[in-house]
Amino acid sequence: MHPTLSERPDGARIIKEARLERFQNRTQVRRYTVEFNCPEFTCVCPMSGFPDFATIQIKYVPKEWCVELKSLKFYLNQYRDRGIFHEDVVNVILDDLVKLLDPWEIEVVGDFNVRGNIKTIIRANHKYGQQN
Repeated sequence: MHPTLSERPDGARIIKEARLERFQNRTQVRRYTVEFNCPEFTCVCPMSGFPDFATIQIKYVPKEWCVELKSLKFYLNQYRDRGIFHEDVVNVILDDLVKLLDPWEIEVVGDFNVRGNIKTIIRANHKYGQQN
């Protein structure tokens, strides 16, 4: 049976209240890479108010912590109504993940759809011990 409308989770509330979560890296005997590809990212252009669409790619080498996938999904969905420049999207995501995980290294890439005949790709990275 399908849940009734009143029994379904309130997705908008869940996304609004979402916080990034982490869990202990259980394989610290070697360095390895974790990659996420988020092809349905959306945010809002703060200049025009029109939606922007992008693929966000996250690649990191965990030290002590890994990001919990469901929390990352909800966190990224918080941007869908947020007015933010492309450059800030990538750098804010990077800063939030560095603060949460303190990884050996991490890279965030925002591959934004063509708008106004211009293709924008923003790439930011951080390595352990690097000052922001």
